[in-house]
Amino acid sequence: MHGQPRRPKKPEDGSAAAAKAAKLRDLQAQVLHNHHTSTYTEEALGLSFKLLEINPEAYTAWNYRKLALRHNLKELSEPEAIKSVVDGELRVVEAALRANPKSYGAWYHRKWLLNQRLTPVDSKREFGLLDKLLKVDARNFHGWNYRRFLAKFMGVLEEDELKYTMVKICDNFSNYSAWHNRSILLSNLLAQQSKGFESKQKIFKEEFDLVTQALFTDPSDQSGWFYHLWLLAQTSSPENPQLIASWPCNDAKLSLFPISKSDDLSMVSSSSSICCYSLKDRIVPIVLYFDEPVKGLNSSNVKLNSDLVIGKDIQWRPLSVTDSGHSNCWVTYLEISNKECSSPQQFSVEVGIPCSDDMVSRSGSPCSSPVHFTFTIELSNSNDKPQDIDLFHEPISWNCSESFRSDGNPSCVAFDQVNISNTVVQENSKWHLEGLSDQIDLFRELPDENSKFAKLTLARLLLACAAIKSRGNSLIERKGYCEEALGLFSDLINLDPSHKRYYEDERSLVIMDQLTCDMRTFMKYCSVQVKLNSAPLNHVQLCRLSLTCIGFTERMLWVQMLDLSHNSLRSVEGLEALQQLACLNISNNQISSFTSLEPLTKIVSLKALDLSFNQIGAHPIDTTRYICSSPFSHKGEPCEEAFEACRKKNIDVEEFWDAILFFKSVKLVQLDIKGNAVADKDDFRTVVTTLSASLKWLDGTCVH
Repeated sequence: MHGQPRRPKKPEDGSAAAAKAAKLRDLQAQVLHNHHTSTYTEEALGLSFKLLEINPEAYTAWNYRKLALRHNLKELSEPEAIKSVVDGELRVVEAALRANPKSYGAWYHRKWLLNQRLTPVDSKREFGLLDKLLKVDARNFHGWNYRRFLAKFMGVLEEDELKYTMVKICDNFSNYSAWHNRSILLSNLLAQQSKGFESKQKIFKEEFDLVTQALFTDPSDQSGWFYHLWLLAQTSSPENPQLIASWPCNDAKLSLFPISKSDDLSMVSSSSSICCYSLKDRIVPIVLYFDEPVKGLNSSNVKLNSDLVIGKDIQWRPLSVTDSGHSNCWVTYLEISNKECSSPQQFSVEVGIPCSDDMVSRSGSPCSSPVHFTFTIELSNSNDKPQDIDLFHEPISWNCSESFRSDGNPSCVAFDQVNISNTVVQENSKWHLEGLSDQIDLFRELPDENSKFAKLTLARLLLACAAIKSRGNSLIERKGYCEEALGLFSDLINLDPSHKRYYEDERSLVIMDQLTCDMRTFMKYCSVQVKLNSAPLNHVQLCRLSLTCIGFTERMLWVQMLDLSHNSLRSVEGLEALQQLACLNISNNQISSFTSLEPLTKIVSLKALDLSFNQIGAHPIDTTRYICSSPFSHKGEPCEEAFEACRKKNIDVEEFWDAILFFKSVKLVQLDIKGNAVADKDDFRTVVTTLSASLKWLDGTCVH
């Protein structure tokens, strides 16, 4: 319980605990026997009550009492008799809560009882119970959760509940549960535009003033800081999700053509056509990237019109790692038949996204900004044999001078973000920016210079302003915000080393933002890499930048060759958006498992992968292997075929299951993995060659 110090154990405590355990085991045995024999007598119920007084988390005892209540009520018809039984059950819950006020089973049982609607609910009794409980522990989140349930159940106005949170916050600024409940209530009232809550600007200004008082009263308390973080998210985020990037972009011309020795390299970068390497496999991915996770994209609300024959089975897939259904990035794949390649021709593709109530963010806000763009696919005659365009007739070297010729810069401007008019940006962001600027000035004056919460909040405020400035193209101002935020994250790494990794990830995102926010800066890291008798590749090199994670990939949807070597990457999350990526170098990083590479399995164009000199297999107990669930509990899934193929070669699939899942899902032509502990294990090379039928080069050696 909050604020209650632990008392040291006394010698007699040991014997008391042993006696309590013996009594508990005896009671459990009797209750289980009664449960299995469906014995619902008064004596049997009394035993379950005694058990729950000692151990309120005995879920079987609660379930037994539910069954007993239903059974015994069949014999009752008088309202008073039913009320007496229900009141008795409520008293059992209260006794359990006296033993443990945070018992999940007890609170759930009380909700279940009320939901049965067997008798009228005594609201005075229920709210009185909560008042007593919250006086003992004002932050008991079980009690607050039950209060939300009860208020909704009894039809209490949310405005009244909001006033109650204010009373509790005034009693104690450190009441995190009250702040949390306040955020839930405000979200509902603003979404419903209830009377007095029509203006977000007014409400959030008042809330910022309130929480600022709490923060300046006690800067070391976390509760107010978390509420401030929630307010910041409401203030800095667009009210409705918007499409911010796409591949292909508007007016793009996609083609696939080889570069021969006689070709003028200057024509590569000046050509109006964009090389689409996936056309080699007759596939064109269409990528839509939103400024916040959305769900609900389908063929009915994302319209595709084309001269190409587009089947009715077009499916939009979320590319997020989780299965929540929401994703910033969505993709579909156009498949081009050989019939359409019978003669050289161009096909136009139109993508239209109207306003739709079906496409919604996690907060339930619909996409309200219609978008339309068109691109062209240039197809050559099938007799030109595009399949002979081979990027991997010899292994790719990431030293550009060895296997590539570098020429000029890619036409990145053509791939820039979908334009959002400055007028809309200014209207949506003016009040956000004013409020954020006031908060920045305020927190710069906070007296506690060593408060990690103050520094972190100030950094988030600065980055929120930078994001708004980027929409309005105020690059000089946003650069200043980013530089100050970088300094704050560096301070936090030293000030709060226990959260070092979090601050490093946040700093990496700021670095990625700075490098990619404008083309003049980004072009320093871009080039076109050309290999003889192959297609030119848009190349980006972001090496030795101390990156621990990857961000702002919506600005790199056009990249086909990416070098992220010599950083400190622990994850590749975000790269799944780069559906044109053919070659990836993440050597000399801190990748520790194949499960952390799962996003790469969603990139259809990926052919060359350099994983050398990471930490895969280096840790005897590597919890990152279990980011995804073990496949052995999912019999009959497609992975079973891969496991069976490995078993036939006497491979220990339990040891290599994460590698098997990865290599069965990618179609690599070149893999470099030397310098990892896993590469030295017996049978690992066999795993790779067994599952990678397309693999041609392994650590520089030809395998097929």
